[in-house]
Amino acid sequence: MRRLLLASACALACVSLGNPTMVHAQEGAGAAKPAASAVRPAPDWVKRSNELAQPLLKAQAEFAPEFASFFGLPGYDDRVADLGPNNGERQRAALRGAKETLQKDLKTEENPNVRQDIDIMLVAADQQIEGSELNEKLLLPFTDVGQLVFQGEQALLQDQTDPARRAKALERLQRYVGLAPGSTAITRLARERYEEKLKNPALLKPTKLEVEQALRNADTYAAGIRKLFAKYKIEGGDAALAAIDQQLRDYTAWMKKDVLPNARSDTRLPPELYAFQLKQVGIDIAPETLIQRAQLEFMETRNAMQQLAPLVARAKGIQATDYREVIRALKKKQLGKESIEGYYRGTVMPELEKQIAANKVVDLPQRPMVMRLASEAESAAQPAPHFLPAPLIGNTGQQGQFVLPLGNPASSGKDGKSAAYDDFTYEAGGWTLAAHEGRPGHELQFTAMVERGVSLARTLFAFNSVNVEGWALYAEAEMVPYEPLDGQLIALQLRLLRAARAMLDPMLNLGLADRERAGKVLTEDVVLSEPMARQELDRYTFNAPGQAGSYFYGYSRIMQLRMETELALGSRFDRRAYNNFLLDQGLLPPDQLAKAVREQFIPAQKARK
Repeated sequence: MRRLLLASACALACVSLGNPTMVHAQEGAGAAKPAASAVRPAPDWVKRSNELAQPLLKAQAEFAPEFASFFGLPGYDDRVADLGPNNGERQRAALRGAKETLQKDLKTEENPNVRQDIDIMLVAADQQIEGSELNEKLLLPFTDVGQLVFQGEQALLQDQTDPARRAKALERLQRYVGLAPGSTAITRLARERYEEKLKNPALLKPTKLEVEQALRNADTYAAGIRKLFAKYKIEGGDAALAAIDQQLRDYTAWMKKDVLPNARSDTRLPPELYAFQLKQVGIDIAPETLIQRAQLEFMETRNAMQQLAPLVARAKGIQATDYREVIRALKKKQLGKESIEGYYRGTVMPELEKQIAANKVVDLPQRPMVMRLASEAESAAQPAPHFLPAPLIGNTGQQGQFVLPLGNPASSGKDGKSAAYDDFTYEAGGWTLAAHEGRPGHELQFTAMVERGVSLARTLFAFNSVNVEGWALYAEAEMVPYEPLDGQLIALQLRLLRAARAMLDPMLNLGLADRERAGKVLTEDVVLSEPMARQELDRYTFNAPGQAGSYFYGYSRIMQLRMETELALGSRFDRRAYNNFLLDQGLLPPDQLAKAVREQFIPAQKARK
C-alpha cells in the first residue's frame, strides 16, 4: 500500500481545499483567466493563525513539495518528493521542531480562536508523526513512481496555472530523472528505500493488487506526462522526457522481477495500522460498530429504493419493478462522449443552482463552477469522480474543478483497453453526482473557504475526511426532493453505496468478508459497473483503506447535529443560515463542529428578534 503520509496528501488533493488568506503571496500565482469572486478580508486572528502555521507547513513542504506547490506555497515548484535515506526520521524531526514552536505559541496566545487553531495543528503534527512511525514499523516502502511523477507534473500543468509557474514543470521533471544538479533519479531512490528494508522480514510487503495496478498504469502515466508537455508547449524537455520514459520502463522491469513475485495476496492490514487509518480519517467508533450501523442503513436504503423503483419504471416506460432492473434500464441510455460535459453544464448544474436559490438551501457564489472530463492518465491516478481544489496560498481567482473520469485504466478488458464506466454518463446519474462534487457539495464547500477567509488550520490541518465527505453526502440529501424522480432513485443508489462502503471496508480489513463477496454486493445489490466496483475494492484494500467509511459516518454526524439544532431552535431554525454556518467553519472535525454549533450558532439564532 502507499505510505500513509503520502496517501493523506493525495486524498486531500483529490477532494478539496482553497484559501486565499495566507501570509505569503504565491510566486507567479496569477491564473491565466482568474474568475471574479468576492473574497472577504481575513480577520486579524486568521492572519495571526496563518503566521503561526508556517513552521508546520514548512515541515510538510520540505518532504512533499508537490503537495505544497499544488496548494500554492511559494518556492517549491521545481522541487520533488524527498525519498532520500532516513526520510521518515528526518521528517519526524522537522515535525517535532514545528510542534515545539507551536507549544510555545500556545503558552502566550490569548485569542481563543487562535488557541483553537494551535490545538488543531498540534493534533495534526502528532498524527503525522504517529503515521510515520507506523510506516517504518510495519510497512515495506513501495512507491508507484509513475503516479507520483505524473501527479507532480500535473500539479503545475493546468489551464489556471500562470505560464511562469508552468515553465517550472521542466525543472521538476529534470529533478525527477536526475538531470538537475545535485539530484538523483526518483526511481533509483524509491528502489533503494525498498531494498534497504528488505532485510527486515517483519515488514509488510505491498499487495499483489497494487503492484499489478502500478504495472498496468505505468505506460499511461508516461504518455500522460508527454501530453501535458505538448499541450502547454513546454520546450527543451526532450532529454528529460526520454529519461523518464526509460527510467519508468526500468522501474517496471524491476517491479516485475523483484517486487511482484514477493507481493502479498492477503490485503488485510495489521489491526493497529487499520485503527490508525480510521482515526486519521475521523472515524472515532469501533469498526464493528460502524459495520452494524452501516448494515442497518444499507437495508433501509435498499427498501426505500424498492418502494421508489416502480414509480420510476412507470414514468419512464420501463418493464420492470425491481430497483436493480430499473437502474440497469436507465443506464442503457448512455450519453455520447461528446455530450456528457454539455449535459452536466447545460442541464444538471444550472437546475441544481436554481433549486438551491429557490428553496433557500445555502448561499451560492456569483460565478459558474468548473467541470471537465479526466484524461486517461488522470483516470489511472484517480479513477473515481473527484474534486480538485484551487490553490490555498495567494489565490487570485483560480477555481477548483469537478473532474469526471470515464473509465478505470487499471481495470482493462480482455482486449487490453480501458474499461468504461456506465455509472455517471446517463441522464439520471448526473444529478446527485453534481450535487456531491459540485454545488452544494465539495465545490461550494471549498469555494466558501476561499471566499470567506478561513484559516489554514481549519482547512489544511483540520482536514478530516469524515467532515469533508460528510458535508458532500449531506449536500446530496438536501437536493434529493428537487431532482427528477429517476434522479432521486440514483441518489438513493449512491447513498446505498456509502452504506456498502462503511460495512465492506472494515469487513475486508478485519477478515470478515473476501473480495469476491464484496464485489458481488457492489455489482449486484448496488448495481455498479465492473470497473467502478473494482476501483471501489482497490480503495478499500490498498489505495485508501479506512477512508471509504467516512462518507456514511460523516453524513450521520451532520444529520444528527442538524436534528439536535432543529429541536433546540424549533420554529426559529433557518436552514440556509445553518448551512452557511457549517461552511464558515472550514473543515472542522465533527466534535469541534458540534461545539461551534452549540456555543455559537444556536445562541445567536435564539437571540434574533
